[in-house]
Amino acid sequence: MNIDIIISADDIKPEKILNKTILIIDMLRATSVIVTALYNGCKEVIPVLTVDEALNIAKKDRDKYVLGGERNALKIEGFDFSNSPLDYDKEYIKGKSLIITTTNGTKAIKRSIGAERILIGALINAKATADKILKLNNDLVIVNAGTYGHFSMDDFICAGYIINCISENTSINPTDIAKTAQYIYKNNEDIVSFIKHASHYKRIKELNLKEDLKYCCLKDIINIVPEYKDDIIRV
Repeated sequence: MNIDIIISADDIKPEKILNKTILIIDMLRATSVIVTALYNGCKEVIPVLTVDEALNIAKKDRDKYVLGGERNALKIEGFDFSNSPLDYDKEYIKGKSLIITTTNGTKAIKRSIGAERILIGALINAKATADKILKLNNDLVIVNAGTYGHFSMDDFICAGYIINCISENTSINPTDIAKTAQYIYKNNEDIVSFIKHASHYKRIKELNLKEDLKYCCLKDIINIVPEYKDDIIRV
C-alpha cells in the first residue's frame, strides 16, 4: 500500500487525491467532533465552508438541524455549539443533523472531493480507521487539515500513529513524509508531551479548553469510521 501525507488543506491538489483513499485528520478539533457526534447518535454531519451557508441550511428546519463549529477556535455567534467534542452529548445530538463549519477541517474535507473515498479520522478512532483502510486496500493519502494553511504538529503525529497501526498488519510503501510521521510517532508515543509545543495546542490551552485537549489526545476510544459522500458524512 502506497501512503502519502498532505500537510494542510491549502496544499491539496486534484492529481494527488485522484483514485485514492483520503483520510482527513483535524484532531484539534473538527474530526474529533465529527467522530464523537456520530458515535453519540447524530444522524449525519453536513460540512460547509461558510457561516452563511450553515445558517441558510439550518433555517429550513431548526428542530432537525444543530449548528456547530468555530472561527479562530471560538464558538460562532448564533450557533448551538462550539468546536468542542465534549459539547456533542447524546442528550443534545441524538437523531439530529449537525451542520459544521470550521477554520481548517471542513476546508480539508471539501477540497478532497474527487477522491475515491474520504474517511474521517482522529486519535480517538485511530485503530478503527487503520482497520477500515486495510479493508479498502487502496493507496492512501492522509490530509492533515493543518492550521491556517500551515503544517500542524498535532495532525502529523496522529497521522504517524495511524500509519504505524496500518504497518503492523500489511506491508506499506510510504513517501518520505509518511515515513517521517511514523518515525515521529514511534519516538514520541506520549502524544501530549509532543504536541504541547504545537501552536494550535497553545491556542486551545490559552482558551482554557484543557478538557478538550485531554479528550482529543485519547487513543482508540471510539470504533466507528465516518465517511464523506454526496456532501454528507455518515457512518
